[in-house]
Amino acid sequence: MTTFPELALWALAHGFIKAYLFTPVTVALGLGIGGVGILVMERCLPRVRKSGIDSLNWEDALAVGLYQCLALWPGVSRSASTILGGMSVGLERETAAQYSFLAAVPVMFAATMFDLYKSLRFLDESDMPTFFIGFAVSFIAAWLAVKFFIRFLMGHTLDAFGWYRILAALGVLLILR
Repeated sequence: MTTFPELALWALAHGFIKAYLFTPVTVALGLGIGGVGILVMERCLPRVRKSGIDSLNWEDALAVGLYQCLALWPGVSRSASTILGGMSVGLERETAAQYSFLAAVPVMFAATMFDLYKSLRFLDESDMPTFFIGFAVSFIAAWLAVKFFIRFLMGHTLDAFGWYRILAALGVLLILR
């Protein structure tokens, strides 16, 4: 249920996104707006009503999926949008983060397979070992990063990430001037 909204919107808007939203200015705007969104959401979150992945129902999953659609704008963080989406429906911070990373798997798999399919004509059999090594290293690094991040979120808000994104956006916009 979480994956469907983003995949449906991506199918409808892929051409528009690729054509108009992959510029340095639009990415910087996504970073900055996402940073402001993080700061606002951290101050306006409802009280925690649910704890643990098993406490989610289909409405929660759909709400997180709708938030995940925001990440189709380059520069908007998929994990931040889904974590905040989960927290906005009353999930505790740790559960929202765990669910966010689980929700990423089908979307990232679909995006990777689509890009791989479109790139097949540029690849040959000798590229396979590189792909397998890259996959293994990426998997291990992602697993360690997720463990660290979830542990971090147990005692901290996302405010630092919000400010970081705003400063990064301003930096990009200043460089582009």
